Amino acid sequence: MFLTLTTTGTPERPATDLGYLLHKHPEKSQAFSTSFGTAHVLYPEADAERCTAALLLEVDAVALVRRGKGKGRGGAPDAALAQYVNDRPYAASSLLAVALSSVFSSGMRGVCTARPELAARPLPLRVEVPSLLARGGVALVRRLFEPLGWDVTAEPVPLDERFPEWGDSRYVRLVLESATLTLAEALRHLYVLLPVLDDAKHYWVAPDEVDKLLRAGEGWLPDHPEQKLITSRYLARRWSLTRAAMERLELVRLAETDDSEVEEIDNAVAEETETEEKPAPLAVRRREAILTALRAAGATRVLDLGCGQGQLVQALLKDPAYTEIVGVDVSVRALTIAGRRLKLDRMGERQAARVKLLQGSLAYTDSRLKGYDAAVLSEVVEHVDPPRLPALEYAVFGAARPRTVLVTTPNVEYNVRWESLPAGHVRHGDHRFEWTREEFRAWAVAVAERHGYGVEFVPVGPDDPEVGPPTQMAVFARDVTDGKKEAKAA
Repeated sequence: MFLTLTTTGTPERPATDLGYLLHKHPEKSQAFSTSFGTAHVLYPEADAERCTAALLLEVDAVALVRRGKGKGRGGAPDAALAQYVNDRPYAASSLLAVALSSVFSSGMRGVCTARPELAARPLPLRVEVPSLLARGGVALVRRLFEPLGWDVTAEPVPLDERFPEWGDSRYVRLVLESATLTLAEALRHLYVLLPVLDDAKHYWVAPDEVDKLLRAGEGWLPDHPEQKLITSRYLARRWSLTRAAMERLELVRLAETDDSEVEEIDNAVAEETETEEKPAPLAVRRREAILTALRAAGATRVLDLGCGQGQLVQALLKDPAYTEIVGVDVSVRALTIAGRRLKLDRMGERQAARVKLLQGSLAYTDSRLKGYDAAVLSEVVEHVDPPRLPALEYAVFGAARPRTVLVTTPNVEYNVRWESLPAGHVRHGDHRFEWTREEFRAWAVAVAERHGYGVEFVPVGPDDPEVGPPTQMAVFARDVTDGKKEAKAA
């Protein structure tokens, strides 16, 4: 990943003044460690007439994957699709933007300790980025940079020069030229617009990103014709952050128009003394829905299939109505954590007699699971490869056959409401699939018919009129007549 900054000069104002502005000596090459690789700063040319500073960013693809768990949470979609083979080490992106702000932090702030007068002086600047991912093409590159005073040359990179009929790739060779901007302004433009063109970030976009955007956008973003697009993309399309940033930008615009301070305008409403009650997390609402359904079914002996770290088992233990609780998971590590959570080693004898943790796979029948009142599969089925679902179905509904079975799973239609979830991503990296409401109903109804159960559906969480609830729950109740037939046959 490569970027160069070039300026020209005269004997009275030598081009090597660029070294003062960047706080990097033209006669030295320097290396800086980052969390995702190494940034090198060097000067391919440096004399009074012409000076070029180059930033070479060597990306450690393995470190990048390990830090982001391969998902690029709110970040690079290419890294999520192909962990170790992607364009992150080569095409300018948020990685290069972060390196710019880190290596040239003083230059970006407009601070020049040795020559303070240089910072405010416009320079003849030429910026070259050999490879820039531009989602929106050359037209968007021009719409972003030209209003800021740049002359833009953006050449699309062909997919393969040997096969011109394949057309152009989504990458461009970018050259920006201006004689009216200061170095600090140029660096701030690049810091914001490189990740905007990439339309992705390699790190989690938190609320403090709004402050970063407003600092870097000071003086140019409030009046930019593409302000909304820039804000939305820079903040990873998180609508609440985008809205907050747009509101603050509008205040800045109004203050500039009125020749006043932002604080003078933003004083119409007194600070609230009361804090709003935060809604309960979805995991809590899910457990509450499960406990409600178990009480309605009159269950006292319960299986938690795929119990994970034991949160539901812990909640069940608090209610003396449940006389026997069995947590089952394939992961020994999860069961160990569950044991610590439940404090099994310090539990009294009577309490310990109510609970068991078993290792087992739901892909196989297990005689230990027969004869229980109810079984819960909370956020379990979506972790199972679709070809193995019939085996799970038979193990639970055909072999164990509890009177009641509760199944909860994400509603993929609701994913559009998760502002931090990139489009097309599932909620957890281990999810093999996520069902729509129609798909879940079709599966549950077919399972019920095959095994002699009735089934009802319960929304969990806010039931959005357009996309439904975030979690969907199916409550299976075994047909009483079917149970009598089994007893008679036995």
